[in-house]
Amino acid sequence: MYESMKVKVEHLVETGEVGDDYITSDQERQAFSKWSTGGFTRQNHPSVIQVLLDKDKDRDTTGHWLPNLVYVSRQKSKSSPHHFKAGALNVLVRVSAAMTNAPIILTLDCDMYSNDPRTPLRALCYVLDPEIQTNVAYIQFPQEYHGLNKSDIYACEHKHLFKLNPIGLDGLSGPNYVGTGCFFRRRALFGDPSTLVIPESREISPDYVVNEPITAPSVLELAHQVAGCNYENQTKWGSKIGFRYGSLVEDYYTGFRLKCEGWRSIFCYPERPAFLGDVPINLLDVLGQNKRWAIGLLEVACSRYSTITFGVKGMGLFMGLGYSYYAFWAAWSIPVSTYSFLPQLALLNGVSIFPKVSEPWFLLYMFLFLGAYGQGLLDFVVGGGTIQRWWSDQRMWMMRGLSCYLFGLTEFLLNSIGIPTQGFNVTSKVIDDEQSKRYEQGLFEFGVASPMFVTLTMAAITNLFSFINGLIRFLNGNNKEGLFMQLFLSALIVMNCLPIYHAMALRSDKGKMPIRTTITATFLASTVYAAASLILK
Repeated sequence: MYESMKVKVEHLVETGEVGDDYITSDQERQAFSKWSTGGFTRQNHPSVIQVLLDKDKDRDTTGHWLPNLVYVSRQKSKSSPHHFKAGALNVLVRVSAAMTNAPIILTLDCDMYSNDPRTPLRALCYVLDPEIQTNVAYIQFPQEYHGLNKSDIYACEHKHLFKLNPIGLDGLSGPNYVGTGCFFRRRALFGDPSTLVIPESREISPDYVVNEPITAPSVLELAHQVAGCNYENQTKWGSKIGFRYGSLVEDYYTGFRLKCEGWRSIFCYPERPAFLGDVPINLLDVLGQNKRWAIGLLEVACSRYSTITFGVKGMGLFMGLGYSYYAFWAAWSIPVSTYSFLPQLALLNGVSIFPKVSEPWFLLYMFLFLGAYGQGLLDFVVGGGTIQRWWSDQRMWMMRGLSCYLFGLTEFLLNSIGIPTQGFNVTSKVIDDEQSKRYEQGLFEFGVASPMFVTLTMAAITNLFSFINGLIRFLNGNNKEGLFMQLFLSALIVMNCLPIYHAMALRSDKGKMPIRTTITATFLASTVYAAASLILK
C-alpha cells in the first residue's frame, strides 16, 4: 500500500494531476476531483476527508481486521487564521469525534513512529486505573530519537527537557505536554475535571456515542463541516476547549492550562523507547527551532496566563516555578551574553573584575561554577548519558544563549511594541546526503549566512584574542591572581568554540562558516573592543 501511495504522490507532483491509471474506485475519483477544482492551492482549499481503511471492511493479508485510517486535510483560506499546529489538532479532535469519538487520543508528530506495540497497553493501565483516572488528562512518553550521532553535537536529545525534569515533575502534578508521544483523555480537552464544557455541537461532545459507520453520509458531512476554517468562529475552541491558542508552543501552553484547571499528568518512561523520531542535522534548523520555542514561551510568560502569577495560583508554587523555568528560557541570553563578552573585554584591557584567587569570594565563585557543572554532569551520567554528550549539551546551552535565545528575546520585544519581524518557520527534517555525512563525522553545519552565526562568531573571536592576550599577561606575571578567573572563563569558552574556529579556518566543504559571516563578525567584534577600550581606559 505504501509503494502504491508513493508512486501516486510522485506522479501527482510531477504532472500536477492524478491520472485515471491510478484511480481504482469512484470513491478515489470523488476525492481527487477536489484537487482539480480551480483555485486549489496549499493555502486555499476545501476540507478533504477520505476513509482509506474501514475497520469493519478491510483486512490484512493474514485475514486480521485493520484499524480505521482516515486522511484529513482541513479547509484553508488566506482570510482565516489557521492557528498552526494547535488549529490542526483541534480539527482532528472534532473530525475524530464526528467519526468515532474514541475516548483516547494519541498525538504524534509526522516524523515520529511507534517503536513498541505495547505502548497503548501501558497508557491504558493508567487511564483505566479507578484510583487516578478521574483527574488524569494525559500520559506523556519521552521524546527519543534515532540517528543521533555519537556525541549528539547539537544536543537534540534534550535530556533534561524530555527525560530528567519530567521525572521530578511527575512527583508533583505531572510533566508538561511536549507535543508528541502523548495519550490524551478526550474528556480533558472539554473543561476541568468537575465541569464539562459542552461544545457548540452535541455530536462532538466527549460523552456522545456514534452509532453510525464512518462512511455514513451523515458522518462524513459532519466531519467536513467541523473541518471548515470558519467553524471555530464565536466558539470556545482554542480558549476553553481543545488545544489552546495564543502561543507558538501550543503543546507547552495547552499542558500548562490543563494543569491550572486541575488536571494532572503522568510520565511513562519504559526501558524500550515508545516512539522514535528524526532530529534536524543542520545547526541553523536547530537554532531556528529553539528560537521559535523561546518566543512562544515568552508569549505565555508575558500573557494574562503568566506562569509566575496565574500559574502559581492555579498549580501551586513548585509547579508554577517549574513551568516558569521554561517560560523564561530566552532570558538566559542576558547572563550568557554578558559572561561571553564583558570579562573578556576587560581582560583585553588588563582590568580585573572578579575576586583574586586569594580572596574568600573566589571560593564562592568556584563553588557555584563547579557545583552547576558537576550537577549537570551527574544528571547526565545517572540518566544514562555519556560525558561526551554532556559536553555537547553544555556547549549548545552557551551557543543557544548567544544566538537563538538572544534573537528570540529581541524578536519578542520588537513584536511587543508593534515592530513586525519574520514569521513562523517549520523546522526542516529533510536529509541531505552530504550534510548527513558531515553530521555523522561530528562536524557542525554552518553553510549559509545567518545573523545568529554572527553573534556566535563574535564571541569566538573575542574570547580567542582575550585568552591569548591574558595568557601572555599571566605568563609575564602581570596581576596573576586578579586575571585568573577571566583567563579561565575565556579558555572554557574557547574550548566550546572549537567547532566555530574549525569552520572558519580549516574547512573547505559546504558546511564551513561563510566568509561574509566571518568578516561581519570580525568587524563588529573590533568595534565592540574599541568601544570597550575607550570606556575601560
